[in-house]
Amino acid sequence: MSAFVIFDVDIRNPERYQDFMRQVKPALESAGARYLARGGPHKIHEGDWSPRRIVLISSPSVQAWESFYNGPVYQGLKAVRDECSSARLVCVEGLTQ
Repeated sequence: MSAFVIFDVDIRNPERYQDFMRQVKPALESAGARYLARGGPHKIHEGDWSPRRIVLISSPSVQAWESFYNGPVYQGLKAVRDECSSARLVCVEGLTQ
């Protein structure tokens, strides 16, 4: 089963965040993941959630995502991301790709 990862990101330092983005995209692709949405306009239809920047990623499976997320490449990049932003992150199992 595929996995979908949803980030709600608050960027504090846009220049440093761009450093993260330049490095994370090829790392995601090498792990078989891909962006489905990345910071485009969004609209709240229900509830009191006020997301800042939404990022949606598709991964081959929850296991593949967790291996990538917990692995040394992303953990190094996450340290950069944490310097310049804060995020909420959920992973949900989806349908096969």
